[in-house]
Amino acid sequence: MRSSLLAWLLFALVLLAAPLVFPQSAALSLLSQMGTMVLLCLSCNMLLGEGGMLSFGHAVYSGLGAFGAIDLMNRMDAGALAFPVTLVPLAGGLTGALCAVVLGYLTTRRAGTTFAMITLGLVELVSASVLMLPEVFGGEGGISGNRVIGQPVLGISYGPQIQVYYLIAGWLLVCAIAIYALRHTPLGRILNAVRDNPERAAFLGYDPQRVRYLALILSAFFAGVSGGLSAINFEIVSAEYVGALRSGTILLFTFIGGTAYFYGPILGGVVGVLFSSWLSTFTQAWQFYLGAFFILIVMTAPGGLASLIDRSWRLLRGGGLDARQAWRLGLWLAAALCTLAGVILATEMAYQASLGSLADTGEGAAPLLLWGCAIDVHAARPWIIAMALIGVGSAGLLAWHRKGRT
Repeated sequence: MRSSLLAWLLFALVLLAAPLVFPQSAALSLLSQMGTMVLLCLSCNMLLGEGGMLSFGHAVYSGLGAFGAIDLMNRMDAGALAFPVTLVPLAGGLTGALCAVVLGYLTTRRAGTTFAMITLGLVELVSASVLMLPEVFGGEGGISGNRVIGQPVLGISYGPQIQVYYLIAGWLLVCAIAIYALRHTPLGRILNAVRDNPERAAFLGYDPQRVRYLALILSAFFAGVSGGLSAINFEIVSAEYVGALRSGTILLFTFIGGTAYFYGPILGGVVGVLFSSWLSTFTQAWQFYLGAFFILIVMTAPGGLASLIDRSWRLLRGGGLDARQAWRLGLWLAAALCTLAGVILATEMAYQASLGSLADTGEGAAPLLLWGCAIDVHAARPWIIAMALIGVGSAGLLAWHRKGRT
């Protein structure tokens, strides 16, 4: 109990201090995106980690919640309704939960692969319906709004990005505590039982379909809150919010963080936004790196980043590394960094050469600027260096692996 309280206090302190450490406007925008994505991943893990329900349609509830929030904001701006902007995410959550009441009754009648396939069809159905009803959802352009409504209250108008960030941080903290508490309620324990052995849970008198249904409604509520926060942050909601691509992104980030740990989706949301919103400003190949990183996590740490942290913590508590283990870890890191450098060099040169990013100048094509060096992607030497780095690093990793098995 005491350790949990300290963890939550530390989490709240991090949320409070983050904009003080990173006060730049771009950093505040990035932190705001992290907050909404973390909440979305936490809500997704209520189904995936706690209930064993692989949903390819989780973006439906966050997206429809975002549409509900932006519609409420527009009505408030027009003077038709009086409602505090601070509580707009609540409207998004209620919209998501209401949609889950309607859609979830059918999707939760089956579990396992059947449930996953139904949600995949559902996300395509909803995405197509959004585009077919432009008078309701705005078509491909979506619906825009204005978060600065009425007179400021206590100096808060949600015009400055830092005020939006603290709104997102506040909702994230409250919702994260609620999700954590739900894990320890009888419903959370029964959901775990339905995940592990639905036949035995049914024998004990619990209806697995009803348990899954309730879990989906609660998960959709928190997803809708995340959608409402996104609507406030970006002031626009489009059909992409309910698409299959966004649903896949949510699953990807959740898996990267780790579904077996409560803080796994938090890590996944942060890392995922760093890839999609920060790394993408430096390279066109960010999706390649994200995919490679996901494959690496699945192959080396199926439990996600959270499992790596847990194993490292257990190792440190057990006395740490001896000299031989530290030496082997150093060799592995050196080989991994060598391989990584070669892969990055080869990937960036390939993108520079093939995606039309070369600008013609009087002296020919513009070189690739990487690590402070100007690299001619049409010359043989950089490619030889890249292949050599990959070869040496891979050989080192292979030797390390073989030695570890003997």
